[in-house]
Amino acid sequence: MTTIFQAISNSAKRIKVAIDTKDIGYSQEQNASGETQLQLDIQCDLIIEEELSKMPSIHTIASEEKEHPMVLHPKGRFYVAFDPLDGSSLIDVNLSVGSIFGIYDGAFESSRIVAACYVVYGPRVEMVFAEEGKARLYLLQEGEFEMVKEMRMEEKGKINAPGGTQQNWPTYHKTMIDGLFNEGYRLRYSGGMVPDLHQILLKKGGLFSYPGTSDKPEGKLRKLFEVFPFAYIFECAGGAAIDGKGRLLELDTRDVHDTAPCFFGSHYEIETVRRCYAHT
Repeated sequence: MTTIFQAISNSAKRIKVAIDTKDIGYSQEQNASGETQLQLDIQCDLIIEEELSKMPSIHTIASEEKEHPMVLHPKGRFYVAFDPLDGSSLIDVNLSVGSIFGIYDGAFESSRIVAACYVVYGPRVEMVFAEEGKARLYLLQEGEFEMVKEMRMEEKGKINAPGGTQQNWPTYHKTMIDGLFNEGYRLRYSGGMVPDLHQILLKKGGLFSYPGTSDKPEGKLRKLFEVFPFAYIFECAGGAAIDGKGRLLELDTRDVHDTAPCFFGSHYEIETVRRCYAHT
């Protein structure tokens, strides 16, 4: 796992340079989810592919920007799924964005995830890497990632980050979200999954939700690239992650671009979600 950590670290350093200097205009291409790609999306995808291809332990990679998985080393062990630049549409307004990585042992299945990582490109470049039940925060300082601390969530938080267009929410979901605000929760939502979930982790609690909606009943966020990695990280940090009823890391995957409704948070908020969705 050390070599994969190093490959991700090297990718993050190069992506930071690309964010600072590269063209952020739209390309003529679309990714596998039908979204028009930024030039920067394509550049970041190529950077990560290049760095991971140097690691003989990596069998296959899958990217949100690629339609199909790519075999790198047939004798390798690990499968890596990544979103090279989550929230890239926020670049032009200079908000934080990130990269997400899920590391799987032998196959792209939720039960086989063995490590996960994300990088935040903001005023500072920070990385959270989770494995073996621990989630650790790293800070890029003088060209190297240095560990800052292990991250642990509390039983209850104060942040509410509700995703999706409200007019497409189920009525019971809106009632739940309003109920949290009535309890004194603060709205914190940027439109970027990485910075919003990072804030909840650093503040030690809260809820990030992206439900199934009338226009996207299976949710918007991708299981392998976004949902499973963050579910693994939140569980390692002492939090929880569900699809409304069941644990996210028990969901099946039929296609590498499958999506799922998802809720990440501390235990108080996740139990609130379970009660809300129990009869749906």
